[in-house]
Amino acid sequence: MDDQQLLRYSRHILLNEIGIEGQARLLGAHALIVGAGGLGSPAALYLAAAGVGRITLADHDDVDLTNLQRQIAHDMTSLGVNKARSAARRMQAMNPEVSILPLETRLAGEALDAAVGEADVVLDCSDNFTTRYAVNAACVAHRRPLVSGAAVRFDGQVSVFDRRQPDAPCYACLFPAEADTGEMRCAEFGVFAPLVGVVGSLQAAEALKLLLGVGQSLSGRLLLIDSLAGQWRAIRVRRDPGCPVCQGAEDSGR
Repeated sequence: MDDQQLLRYSRHILLNEIGIEGQARLLGAHALIVGAGGLGSPAALYLAAAGVGRITLADHDDVDLTNLQRQIAHDMTSLGVNKARSAARRMQAMNPEVSILPLETRLAGEALDAAVGEADVVLDCSDNFTTRYAVNAACVAHRRPLVSGAAVRFDGQVSVFDRRQPDAPCYACLFPAEADTGEMRCAEFGVFAPLVGVVGSLQAAEALKLLLGVGQSLSGRLLLIDSLAGQWRAIRVRRDPGCPVCQGAEDSGR
């Protein structure tokens, strides 16, 4: 790192758990963020500010006025602009040293598989179960740690699904695809603006911890946030031995 980088990341370097070596590890890391909306905005901004060297950010949607109540990576000049491109512009202005690849598409199929395979950590900041299941399956197949978040109304949740650990559950262990999970979207139910900032920031924190190899991740735990009551609690999540996703990947030798 040069003098400018030492100054920029000095507050990280002062932390014994990070130091120069840890910051250098972040600079050499690659994160994939799926979704550049309410959760993806704070997650992307914090990863860029923290100096994650390569960030791929995917979102097919464009910014509209209803997004600006909570999606802090965008502003009035972003209206009508693709969210991945808008967020990338903000991230680059914050930290020009970070390499950002905005993908103006809904990641799926081979493109999703390739993007997950190239990343060191994946953050699912999407807002629908179809994408969440697809991202989880790709992470399981490539053994990439997945940081998952969700927020609706006043309730949020965050977890890590890290199949590099043999006993760790995957997303489908917790939310089986055949279960009636009931899709809940902000457009229909509303969402408390600061809540998505809390959840997205926690996703960034979990991703940084995974990249640094420090602390204890939320793997095997689901953090539940009730912002109306001001209460947080974590519940244990166990691997489903009959899960068709993670058990299927093991049976196929992947």
